[in-house]
Order: sequence, then C-alpha cells, then structure tokens
Amino acid sequence: MLHEYRDLITELKGKNAHFDAVFNKHNELDQRILDAEEGREHMDQFELETLKKEKLRLKDEAYHILMEYKKSKANS
Repeated sequence: MLHEYRDLITELKGKNAHFDAVFNKHNELDQRILDAEEGREHMDQFELETLKKEKLRLKDEAYHILMEYKKSKANS
C-alpha cells in the first residue's frame, strides 16, 4: 500500500495508533481478498466487493493521514 511513501510510513508507524490500526486493517483485508481470489477462502461476489471497497476506503484514509503528517513535518 502506498509504496511511494514507504519511508514516511516507516517513520509514522508506532507514532500514530490510528494510522497503525488503519494500516494493519488494510493489510488484513488485502490478504483476505487475495485468499478469496485464489480460492483459499470462500465468499460470494457481494462480500468480496464489500471488502475491496473497505480496503480502498482504508487506503484513502491512510493517504490522508500521511499527507497531514508530511505537512506537519514541513511546517516544523
């Protein structure tokens, strides 16, 4: 997720509990989606689509947290 911000993610992880929770939940959903798509976990298309939308929402939230953190660093 957001590989272009890898250094910023590493810096922020452990400093922001909310970011950590969003990041971890995104990764958990990513794995569940992969498992479903590869047949290791059974779910219907509606559930899979719901997980994909939630994963995207979490990615957007993580991005906004990263941008706020980056802005606050620049202003310090």
